[in-house]
Amino acid sequence: MKYGFIREHRNEFPITRMCQVLGVSRSGYYSWLNRKPSKRKQENYKLKLRIAQIYSKSRGSYGSPRIYKQLKKEGFKCNKKRIERLMKVLGLKAIQKRKFKVTTDSNHNLPIKENLLDRKFDVTEKNKVWVSDITYISTKEGWLYLAVMIDLYSRKIVGWSMQKRMTKNLVIDALNMAIKRRSPEKGLIVHSDQGSQYASHDFQKLLWQNKFKSSMSRKGNCWDNAVAESFFGTLKTELVYHNKYQTRSQAKQDIFKYIEIFYNRNRLHSTLDYKSPEEYENERKMSKLCV
Repeated sequence: MKYGFIREHRNEFPITRMCQVLGVSRSGYYSWLNRKPSKRKQENYKLKLRIAQIYSKSRGSYGSPRIYKQLKKEGFKCNKKRIERLMKVLGLKAIQKRKFKVTTDSNHNLPIKENLLDRKFDVTEKNKVWVSDITYISTKEGWLYLAVMIDLYSRKIVGWSMQKRMTKNLVIDALNMAIKRRSPEKGLIVHSDQGSQYASHDFQKLLWQNKFKSSMSRKGNCWDNAVAESFFGTLKTELVYHNKYQTRSQAKQDIFKYIEIFYNRNRLHSTLDYKSPEEYENERKMSKLCV
């Protein structure tokens, strides 16, 4: 306490008088003044700085487990408890997801497909199962609708589309992007809910032309498509809820950057042993080449 007072007020009083009042020697004062912070304090300073940077880059979405994993990957020597304590000191806490709301309309007379996925979300090869869903983003111009295709193998967003109307073309464009990027073989399962966009003749025709299999969740059962819904919860928690978009164009640019730059390439996924989708796919590819 007394040394803290000295450091704060050392320019206000003569050194000799200050030392007399506080009962310290001049040599002790100068020794303390020139003393370097302990190794532990220096390490904590570096850790806190890097923790704040990682937290900021994640848009406040990373809690202590993900930040700990990222620090370990970067070579920092620390444990989980230490990271938890330092985050508490910094006042950093992962933002919480909000409850998911159903978007698509399943009240139609179009044919419904069997649930081939049956909640088997662990897939060992890429381009074997894609899941898809639609969500909405509010802007001052009106709603912006987003459809995505996610490869369950790596949780990577392999196709997406954003439009001002929630039509069959929204999901068709997302699927076409994914096909162009991934060139999947026949037999691929494309899972969705029972929305009219997915049950439409044109979407089903595109699946049939590519020899893909259509799979649909049971009516009103959000858990059957939990991975897609989880992504939308993450997107809104980490990005959308922090912004008030004036235009659809502004929202599109923000979401594009989130998906292609942050989510696919940098965001750590607990289901992927805290790797990003791209890192996970690249590591698996290299390990197969080395066998």
